[in-house]
Amino acid sequence: MTGIKTTGEKKLMLFSGRAHPELAEEVAKQLGIGVVPTKVFDFANGEIYVRFQESARGADCFLMQSHTAPINKWVMEQLIMIDALKRASARSITVIVPFYGYARQDKKHRGREPISARLMADMFKTAGADRILTVDLHTDQIQGFFDGPVDHLFALPLLADYVGAKVDRDKLTIVSPDAGRVRVADRWADRLGAPLAIVHKRRDPDVANQVTVHEVVGEVKGRVCVLVDDMIDTGGTICAAADALFANGAADVIVTATHGVLSGPAADRLKNSKVSEFVFTNTLPTPGELELDKITVLSMAPTIARAVREVFEDGSVTSLFDEQA
Repeated sequence: MTGIKTTGEKKLMLFSGRAHPELAEEVAKQLGIGVVPTKVFDFANGEIYVRFQESARGADCFLMQSHTAPINKWVMEQLIMIDALKRASARSITVIVPFYGYARQDKKHRGREPISARLMADMFKTAGADRILTVDLHTDQIQGFFDGPVDHLFALPLLADYVGAKVDRDKLTIVSPDAGRVRVADRWADRLGAPLAIVHKRRDPDVANQVTVHEVVGEVKGRVCVLVDDMIDTGGTICAAADALFANGAADVIVTATHGVLSGPAADRLKNSKVSEFVFTNTLPTPGELELDKITVLSMAPTIARAVREVFEDGSVTSLFDEQA
């Protein structure tokens, strides 16, 4: 006989950065494990130091970090943590990115622009990531930027089932805030058996977050309209779309989005909006000033935990996709 045969079992370890530890704790609870203790601090000049308090040798490591503000700091921290796991002889490194930073920069709209979403994928791979697990990418094509498996989870079932249980479906209309979200809105319409409408808008290419809403395509008068989007950043697009729906006779408007980025003037816009409810998931932490009665946050932890278990047990993550389609 040649070689040595081991009888050791596979080991799953869950790590978290400092950006959104609450979500990691929820996922750990769903898995029945604890988050690995980690010593992390910033030097006086802003450099980040990381050291894991337990051995990761031979373990299947899952590292969570959601790219909230300040986004560049948390991206860098995650890259450093990946490098630390690689040098700690981890068996595999799966990067869990509930919100993938720079996802809006997925192609060149004009000359001399970067494709920053591709750069992000390259950095993860260079740092040592074997696999990426993420939720509702801004565009599906980003999956092809990473040279390795990408598990793309969806919040649609969670959000749609919540809305469907609250609203009379006979009065419901699903609304896409722009042409780019029509495919997602169509899935919502199929799941809830509701008609579809579209808000046609034009964005100023030279001014970030400046949107002019033109017209509503579809019947919304007297209907409860559900605006569906993947993320809400400053709130300009979605609040303008809601105003257009009310101007066209909508009885009520509910806004749903997977990622509540909610930066800059978002707090004031959401507070002052006539929208009756904003529904987000907890892929990003909700700013304290936005703890309003009309903001509902649903947890993606059960879905992420199920995906982690499937990856660890060499199961089928596609089975989750089939259920969520």
